[in-house]
Amino acid sequence: MSDNEEKGGEESAAGKRVDEEWKKQVQQEKRRLAEQDRTAQARRRRAGPQAGPAGPPPKPSFAQFLSGLATQVLISLGEVENPITRRREADLVQAQHTIDLLQLLEEKTKGNLTPQEENFLTNALHDLRLRYVRAAGQAGG
Repeated sequence: MSDNEEKGGEESAAGKRVDEEWKKQVQQEKRRLAEQDRTAQARRRRAGPQAGPAGPPPKPSFAQFLSGLATQVLISLGEVENPITRRREADLVQAQHTIDLLQLLEEKTKGNLTPQEENFLTNALHDLRLRYVRAAGQAGG
């Protein structure tokens, strides 16, 4: 066997050793990263829901739900800027539909609301109906 053949064989064996060592290091790194990921996931599960940039969201309430619907009516009446289009746009059909939803809620929850919730709903409906009549009058005349 010539010197070149022997060197080629040595280089080949050394190359295999390097490849095997590299594979071993990659596998160790994968295991380490997988363990870090499992640890981070477990930490997130224990921490529970995260607060947003403005802090934790308020506790859900019936009044908050009603406020959201009332805001939709105000947007549909064109009294509040539409957060998506950044314009004030009247859509009286949508406004009437949302007012009808609030009225339905009033009928379906009668006797099951706290006095504060009942007052909130009654006052919101009264105010929104007046605003609707005013907007419809302006649109028609």
